[in-house]
Amino acid sequence: MIGSANDATDPRYVADLLHCYTLLPHTPDRPSRHDHRVASQLFDRQVPLDAVKTAFVLAISRRIFRSPDVPPLEPIRSLAYFLPVVNEVQKADLDPVYIDLLKRRLETAFPELGASPLPTPIPW
Repeated sequence: MIGSANDATDPRYVADLLHCYTLLPHTPDRPSRHDHRVASQLFDRQVPLDAVKTAFVLAISRRIFRSPDVPPLEPIRSLAYFLPVVNEVQKADLDPVYIDLLKRRLETAFPELGASPLPTPIPW
């Protein structure tokens, strides 16, 4: 089952996923053809959209809240960057309170995430 009961037949899965991806800090403004392929593969694998969004939260938090003593990371160039974290999210039993805490920290660090044209302001 994907995210909600409608997602399995909802062609917007790929578009919604890619829209959220491009709103994230350190990601491209526009998805590539490869990003479209990766998003389609996630849909084909029936990965819940919520799991992908949780992976976004974890991966971006790990990048943003790293020690200031380490060199900065290069920008994210592909949706494929998140695949190991998507797999991690699917295998792990993550505490929703922890994920909500990370979301709030990201929203504080990047207030522009709340200025999204999406019906829900934050892409998660």
